[in-house]
This record gives sequence, structure tokens and C-alpha cells, in this order.
Amino acid sequence: MSVKIGNIDLGEFPLLLAPMEDVSDPPFRFVCKQNGVDMMYTEFISSEGLIRDAAKSRQKLDIFEYERPIGIQIFGSEIETMREATAIASLASPDLIDINYGCPVKQVACRGAGASLLQDINKMVAMTKAVIESTHLPVTVKTRLGWDDHTKNVDEVAERLQDIGIQALSIHGRTRAQMYKGQADWSMIRDIKRNPRIKIPIFGNGDIDSIEKAAAWRMEYEVDGIMIGRASIGYPWIFREIKHFFNTGERLAEPTIRERVETCRIHLQKSIEWKGPKTGIFEMRRHYANYFKGIPHFKEYRMKLVKLDQLSDIEEVLSEIESNFANLEAIY
Repeated sequence: MSVKIGNIDLGEFPLLLAPMEDVSDPPFRFVCKQNGVDMMYTEFISSEGLIRDAAKSRQKLDIFEYERPIGIQIFGSEIETMREATAIASLASPDLIDINYGCPVKQVACRGAGASLLQDINKMVAMTKAVIESTHLPVTVKTRLGWDDHTKNVDEVAERLQDIGIQALSIHGRTRAQMYKGQADWSMIRDIKRNPRIKIPIFGNGDIDSIEKAAAWRMEYEVDGIMIGRASIGYPWIFREIKHFFNTGERLAEPTIRERVETCRIHLQKSIEWKGPKTGIFEMRRHYANYFKGIPHFKEYRMKLVKLDQLSDIEEVLSEIESNFANLEAIY
């Protein structure tokens, strides 16, 4: 059976791209979409930034037709601010609005937003209700197991948020206290999926970094789909590889050096188109090491790439990488 969020049909077992700050922008989403991701989200957007009309927050509202289905993710600490931000975000015509109740970083969680709301479920419920009332779009939520090991309350969160109308829930298998350390624990996610009261799709997130883990955890934890974040950075092929394995039981060959270079070039070009040459080239620097992870002595190439500010010079180095490592066997 297909997994649905409102009228959005995501297929039998969707793979979702996690919203990641400074990563999940349109250029990165483009290369992930090319590799078969079923649904994507914007970077998370500050509700206060939207209301202040901050340029960075407004730019994050940019979405493109080829990206659909796509959700705009917002976060904030004040109910009325979230209500106003929802109305603004809805005007950008996404397919859904997602609320971030999972971000663990100090600048967010210690200011009453993101994972902080796991400490005040009543406020979380009120905030979510305000968002739902402020849009005609489906509303979904991404959260964590709880604030810390002593307050794992995502089971209560799932029931109460479903009761007021959210249409899907993505759960990262760590507490806020864990940040991104240790191993994600999906056992509570499975418990929620088995709860007969829960009717909405439940997506698991955290530590999916291989075909084998995706296949094993799909069966073990009984989720409706998987959300992938960090493992896709510099390796958008993870989506096509997992889908191919699910469909055929066979492994796809890993991307060649030529494919890596070509995808890196596309990402760079899209970055320039969206952000302009100066910012597009500068912000692409964080991605080179990930695209070519595993190549022997790549550090010297990375040092070149992060110093260059002209597209022609970068293209020359990428061509050199392609030529020098063309015969390299699989490097992952």
C-alpha cells in the first residue's frame, strides 16, 4: 500500500531527505532528486526570521516544481510567531508544512525552540494546533525520543499530535541530550508504529548509512519510510542504491569517478545559479571532501578547490581529478 500524507502519494516505502541546516538547499536537493529521493524538505526556517523578512530566511522559501513533493520546515519558540510564519510559508506553495521539534543545537534548543518543546508537551500541542489552523496544507512534525534518557516521551507526543491533526511524524532515534552521538535507538519508533491508536505514517531517522542497514531496519522497526540525512551529504546516490536493492534484491555498482565529478559539477552549477558566483562557489567548498571521500591523497586537491574563486579554475581541477583517478576501483 502507498504511504500518503494528505493527498500526497509517496509510494510503498518512501525515502525522505532530512532537512539539514546549510546543506538541504535547492542545489543539494537537485542532485538528491536526480537520484530518486521521494520527498524533500527545505532547510529549517526561523519563524522570527520570516516575520522580520530576514533575507536568509526568505531565500530558504525558494522551491521549484521539479522538487515536488517538498515541505517547508519551520521552527520557533512562540505560538503566535509560528502562526504568522505558517501563513507566510504557505504562500510559497509547498506541498506541506513541517514543524521542527527535534533540533538539538544550543542556539535553537536553549532558546525555547526545536527539541526544547519536548520539555513542554502542552505548549508543543498548542503550537502545533496553531500551525494547523493557519494553513490549508498538511502539517507534519519531526522530533526526537525526548529531552534526555529520563524523559523519553515521544509516545505521548505521537498520540497527542495525531489527535489534533498532524498527518505524519518523523522521529530521530536519539534524545536531545545525545545530540548526534552514540547509536540511534529505533525501538521506541517501532513501539509507536505498533500502537493501535497511531494511524499516521511514522518515518524513522538516524544512522541509516548503508543499503544493508536500510533493509534490515525497514523490517525490524516496521516504519512506513526512512529519512536520510548525513549519509547523503556528498553521496546522493544512497537513495538510488537503496531503492534499487528494495526493488531487485541486487546492489548497484557504486558511482564511478566520472559520475562523482559530474554530480559535483552539477551541484556547483546549481549553487552558482541560485546564490550567484561569489556565494555559490564559496558555499560549495564544504562539499568537495564528501564527494571525493576515499580518494588517496585527496587533501591536496581539496586545498586547491577551497582556495579557488573562479569557475574555470575549479573546472580544471575537477577535470584533473577525473583524469587522474579514472581507473580507480570503488572507493567506498
